[in-house]
Amino acid sequence: MNPINPTNPTNSTNPINSMNPTNPKGFTLFELLIAIFIFALVLTTIYASSTGTFRVVNETESEVEIYRMARIAMERMLEDLESLYVQRSPLTGKSAEGASTTSLFVGKDQEIDGRSADTLRFISRAHVNLGGQDQDPGAVEISYYVRESDEGDDLVLYRSDKPVFEVSGSPEEETGGLVLSERLVSVTLTYRDENGDVREGWDSDSEELKDKTPKMVSISLEFQNTLNPDVPLTFMTSIALPIEQGYTW
Repeated sequence: MNPINPTNPTNSTNPINSMNPTNPKGFTLFELLIAIFIFALVLTTIYASSTGTFRVVNETESEVEIYRMARIAMERMLEDLESLYVQRSPLTGKSAEGASTTSLFVGKDQEIDGRSADTLRFISRAHVNLGGQDQDPGAVEISYYVRESDEGDDLVLYRSDKPVFEVSGSPEEETGGLVLSERLVSVTLTYRDENGDVREGWDSDSEELKDKTPKMVSISLEFQNTLNPDVPLTFMTSIALPIEQGYTW
């Protein structure tokens, strides 16, 4: 009987050979399941991170767009009101005969489905020339009015700018205005009279306010908030109307 040579690498009974780490061996089912689980976990983490990033980017872009619309709307309305034009007699300080159409300043407190949708009409020199013509039409009637969007979930603010001699109808009947701002929740206008009292509406044709304009107009625009729908984004400003106004003989 030959003795066993412990240094013989071909000896199948060598225990060292059976534990050789270089011995080719496949993955067990358990190891494959662990690898698949880890891979799925990594993919899920990457997907969740990318989805969250895209959502934040989209929400940020939406909020930036709202701030842009609010800035444009506020600047336009302030410029229009700064150019308010009311014809008055230089001797009496009252409206000249036949000039009632150019002393118009009417703000109405209105709602659409329970949401504030105020309108405003007044005479101004702030004509926006979109036709490419150099001719100055002089005083124009500017109207701000609100309509519900086609989807019905937000309000749209329109601005109409027409020469006084072309004006007809009222803001309730107004059409053809240009969109000034969208995605609105409410449009609120308030007015302060000469005593500092706040009024929700103004009518220069009424007996009480005949030929008068407010001393100050406050504007509040509320926009949809995608981050918190219950708390709209609110932008507010006020403007003191010019004391010096147009005169006519």
